[in-house]
Amino acid sequence: MTQPTKQRLIEAGLSMLLEHGYGSLGVQSLLDQTGVPKGSFYHHFKDKEDFALTVIDTYVGEVHKVLDMCLADRSLAPLARIRRFFEIVSQKYREDGYMGCLMGGLGQELSGTSETFRRKIEWCFSSIGERMVACLAEAKARGDVPASIDPERMGHLLVDCWEGAALRSRLRRDPQSLMAMLDFYISSIRAGAPGPA
Repeated sequence: MTQPTKQRLIEAGLSMLLEHGYGSLGVQSLLDQTGVPKGSFYHHFKDKEDFALTVIDTYVGEVHKVLDMCLADRSLAPLARIRRFFEIVSQKYREDGYMGCLMGGLGQELSGTSETFRRKIEWCFSSIGERMVACLAEAKARGDVPASIDPERMGHLLVDCWEGAALRSRLRRDPQSLMAMLDFYISSIRAGAPGPA
């Protein structure tokens, strides 16, 4: 069955944004790659910005789906659920050719020039952080981490650490930075490191 036009555009746009960024994304090159007429693009999207924001929504929706699936797996302890999520992320980075995180790349490129993108990407990171907070609160309630741990701070710190490690993974074309970050983070939180004030 033929993929719907809008979905074809979004999938191609995701790859192009990951590889080249927003500034280098040309609507015509997107149309050439997908074989979609210009009128069809503007039927689904107001302009290039609207298109990119839709791609971000689709991307973060997929991240939420995988994260929620991992964090809901009650067969694993909370910290093991977090580790499972990052194992899946690491595999996805490998499959994508180590292009890293779309939100991190676009955030670096656009946060200083577009308030719309800055707010959208910050919301994306915060929404992921809140899910981590809930999982870490459960770990604390179970006694898996010391009572001194602040799940709110540590959940959002994990997202910050993830983005730095994603950038290093992209630079090195290797997921080791991501997994090394996770090992360090989990050992630190188990030891009671409180995170930044």
